[in-house]
Amino acid sequence: MKTTKFMNSLVVALCLTGCASNQKQQANDLNINQQRAEETLDSLYSHYGVEGSCLLRETFPFDENYKATYLASEEQANRPNPYSYLWPFSGSLSGVSALYETTKDEKFRENLDKRTLVGLEEYFDTSREPHAYSSYITSAPLSDRFYDDNIWLGIDFTDLYAQTQNADYLEKAKLIWKFIESGTDEKLGGGIYWCEQKKTSKNTCSNAPGSVFALKLFKATQDSTYFNQGKALYEWTQTHLQDSDFLYFDNIGLNGNIGKAKFAYNSGQMMQSAALLYTLTKEEKYLADAQNIAKACINYFFSDRTDDKGQSFKMINKGNVWFTAVMLRGFIELYNIDGNKTYLDAFNKSLDYAWNHGRDAHGLFNEDLTGENQDSKKSVLTQGAMVEMYARLAAIYQ
Repeated sequence: MKTTKFMNSLVVALCLTGCASNQKQQANDLNINQQRAEETLDSLYSHYGVEGSCLLRETFPFDENYKATYLASEEQANRPNPYSYLWPFSGSLSGVSALYETTKDEKFRENLDKRTLVGLEEYFDTSREPHAYSSYITSAPLSDRFYDDNIWLGIDFTDLYAQTQNADYLEKAKLIWKFIESGTDEKLGGGIYWCEQKKTSKNTCSNAPGSVFALKLFKATQDSTYFNQGKALYEWTQTHLQDSDFLYFDNIGLNGNIGKAKFAYNSGQMMQSAALLYTLTKEEKYLADAQNIAKACINYFFSDRTDDKGQSFKMINKGNVWFTAVMLRGFIELYNIDGNKTYLDAFNKSLDYAWNHGRDAHGLFNEDLTGENQDSKKSVLTQGAMVEMYARLAAIYQ
């Protein structure tokens, strides 16, 4: 009898252990995107971190003479810089913020307050009014200030406020918005310039996220001034920079010339703005706008591909991965309204493929997420973008 009871107890224990193991495995499987986000963040800090500092390198392998192609000043671009410029650094803020939003894990909040935001403040410029973030650390010679760089930060600070209700984050966002307002005038009927020191064009990359930023500030404060500004920026950008295929051109010069390049983040931010406007107004035209942009984006910025099992899927095209991460924000905003997961499935499948094909031996991603083209130097901005995308998808594919 005792032997029978012992055997029964052993069977139950083994079953419970097996069930717990299976549940743990299932949990791991269900949160694979979160695991990948965290692992990529670890790789980012391992390869771009600076010992004794909260700053980051811009490239791996590190090259102090690396020349950034996205600056307005040739003189600034030619200076040797041991640290990342603001824009690439900001990708780490977006990535960690997305991980905190998805997981609510206090280790990411601690990272934000004690590492990422500490590093970010080294770019904060109080020598010029309004105060804002410079494109390079303020202990170096004076650098240009970009409206779009600051808008991305403002969006992150507003999102952090929404998650934490920490008033310090909201105050920082409001401060940034004052700088953004200083970058507007009535030339071309309104709109935000690209660079404070080079006011020759008004770009989608400042006006589309400017609209998103203002609408998020309205949601955070209920101050209708922000809503009116966000709506006006949306309408200005749509009027001046939307193509007939629903996608968005890059910029319009003060001479009226259109820069016709099309980038994922520009259309993605107009998609997000349209979705936010629909949520706030319930006007069907905004939902139609967002859905039209979404369809155009999936056709333009993705291509048909076959996976290792012979199954076809839509794969993210080679290009700036951070642009893709910002586009994803628009798709998620739309998904939260219409519940259509088709487009997000394309992102999820693409990032699964990228994990297995697009990384190198250091765990770092190429701009070509298929892995067919290898980058000799990999940008910290790309890695931050991958952290963000995996983190955001982890909240959806649970």
